[in-house]
Amino acid sequence: MFGWLRGLRTPPPIPEPAWRATLARYPFLADRPGADLERLRRLAAEFLRDKEFHGAHGFVITDEVALAVAAQAVLPVLHLPGGLRWYDDFVGIVMHPSEAVARRKTVDETGVVHEYDEILAGEAMDRGPVMLSWQDVLAGSVTQDAGYNVVIHEFAHKIDMKSGAADGCPLLPAGFAGTTSARAARIAWFAVLQPAYDNFRERTIVAERFGGEAPWLDAYGATSPGEFFAVACEAYFVNRAKLALEFAGLVALFDEFFRRPASQA
Repeated sequence: MFGWLRGLRTPPPIPEPAWRATLARYPFLADRPGADLERLRRLAAEFLRDKEFHGAHGFVITDEVALAVAAQAVLPVLHLPGGLRWYDDFVGIVMHPSEAVARRKTVDETGVVHEYDEILAGEAMDRGPVMLSWQDVLAGSVTQDAGYNVVIHEFAHKIDMKSGAADGCPLLPAGFAGTTSARAARIAWFAVLQPAYDNFRERTIVAERFGGEAPWLDAYGATSPGEFFAVACEAYFVNRAKLALEFAGLVALFDEFFRRPASQA
């Protein structure tokens, strides 16, 4: 496996056959200029050098598994200043063969404790590891039209967490959107994201309760602004054109934050 890369200051390129196989399986990765592909390949090698993969329930980590995760995980930081430093709060990636079941506990407003099981395709823990279902990672090869991608979803949460809580607003650079302070930048961010979230949540509720037309994006995005950000990031990186048809303002916001080159807009 790629474990031999650990400790190398400058890892060598991903072997050509493995890289070509990954691009063929996940076509949204290949759909970009040659210079971007070279940078993606280099970042993936550095990611594999820095992270440790662990298989749960006997799942075996192969080169295919590790590279599939790495190549998709580095896509959101392809042009972000700081690159992989956005992911420097953790090392471990836990791979399950399929969806995992997590036992949850909540306390309601009356103090009553409720316990329930939650089925997870992935989970990003604050300053902790990322958990992924290999079944869902593989599904990313055929769910581009649906805007679904579990790897990008969980690593979008990691980017969001850099600002503290995963509230849907990542750590914004100085001068973002022409602002002059961090507070003004957050206000500008939510001036776009919050209405998009509110609209999406309302349409999701109408679809679920009254049989209205379901929105294109994953309904899980209606859970909170933080989940909406992660769900929207999935669509942005695998099917930007379709996302722009519904959320043009949000796509423009993401273009500025993720530093999408003007030539690719």
